[in-house]
Amino acid sequence: MKALQLTLLLALFAAVITSAIGVVWARYESRALFVKLTALQNQRDEMNIEFGRLELEQATFAEPRRIDEEARKQLGMLDPRPQDIRLLHR
Repeated sequence: MKALQLTLLLALFAAVITSAIGVVWARYESRALFVKLTALQNQRDEMNIEFGRLELEQATFAEPRRIDEEARKQLGMLDPRPQDIRLLHR
């Protein structure tokens, strides 16, 4: 009877140790994943800020006044003279 009790006690002790190791491992994994999640959320926030800045920059560059100004400066474009305008009819 004592051998059976000792075997049962050792089995329960092994189960408790295995369970404790499992809990420690699960907490470690949870913390590691939380750190990764936090880093990804920070990266997402930075990318959202950058996206907003790029949208504003695109809207600025797409303004007709700015396009006209750049075409005149960089390409030397001018408004056509009235005699250079031709109307095409179908």
